[in-house]
Amino acid sequence: MSRTGNQLARLESEEVARGVRLLLARPLLANGQDPDGFDLIRRRREPITKWFDYYCGWRVIVEPRAGYARLFKTTQRPDRTRPAFDRRRYVLLCLVCAELLTTPVTTLDDLTSRLKQADDMEFDPGRRSDRNAFNGVLTFLEEHGAIEANEQIRADPTLITRLLSSPVAPSTVDTIEDLTYESRYENAHRSLWQRHSVMRRLIDDPVVYKEDLTASQLAFLGSPAGRKVVQTGITLAGCTLEERKEGYVVVDADAIATDTRFPDDDNNAKVAALLLLDRLALGPATTEELAEEAREVLTRFRNWAKAYQSDGGASRLAADGLELLEAFGLARTENGTVHRLPAAARYAVEEPND
Repeated sequence: MSRTGNQLARLESEEVARGVRLLLARPLLANGQDPDGFDLIRRRREPITKWFDYYCGWRVIVEPRAGYARLFKTTQRPDRTRPAFDRRRYVLLCLVCAELLTTPVTTLDDLTSRLKQADDMEFDPGRRSDRNAFNGVLTFLEEHGAIEANEQIRADPTLITRLLSSPVAPSTVDTIEDLTYESRYENAHRSLWQRHSVMRRLIDDPVVYKEDLTASQLAFLGSPAGRKVVQTGITLAGCTLEERKEGYVVVDADAIATDTRFPDDDNNAKVAALLLLDRLALGPATTEELAEEAREVLTRFRNWAKAYQSDGGASRLAADGLELLEAFGLARTENGTVHRLPAAARYAVEEPND
């Protein structure tokens, strides 16, 4: 291959890797939110689509004219630690989407009036909690390119229908487990499910502990063929696989593939999470002991974390910090006691050498 050919091949592999990671971070990527990212995925849609299908069994749809790319991620282990909303906001989101599918162009006042008349929930824009929930839903839809909210609300019905990622219609099932059921693996060779299930865990979870994998998944990772597939797939995505005695971590040095970062001082809960890790390094702790740790910090720094400087604020700060630690695979709560997990060693404070 000529030098020019090598350069073009390297450019393509770099762009495919970036496109894969962009979709991992934002499974619904609209042209309006990230024109450069969407253009890259549009140009490299064939190899990107093939990567997700082969390594994860996930479907990708790229619609150049409509201006969006959608990665349909499916998992047999729904992550309940990171919901987009609470239950009430999810209900409100469904109602707002239903109204916007009927009337794609409307005003804020008209949409509010129609929500007040809905039988599914008592919506009162006069209540602060309901206003906050409503604004949160609109912000979510705007961030995903499903609406444009200026003097009027203009919805994109196609993008609204693409918000839900499910291999089966929700109206046909009774539970979340049924909602994520994938019939393609019923008669498939075991190696197909092993490849997809292992790669899904490695790509989607911040940390994968060996104790949380099945015997079949461990056997796949332990075999030369399985290990080669995993290493190749992760490398093609522009990441590296780190293995320790306890488990695995996929590292994206460019931090493109993640939708949230840790450690990061962009909010108080993330700072509190690091402080809680320092406490857990001394040994397991109850949730009450972690709340006391947060209370001491809030007392020492009265101008910090003002949203938590109120009655019950220490418990809320500790709970928010602990939620982050559990989401990142750094801590686990068992019977009211919080345990530090091995991956937390990455964030240990090193003592300076004398």
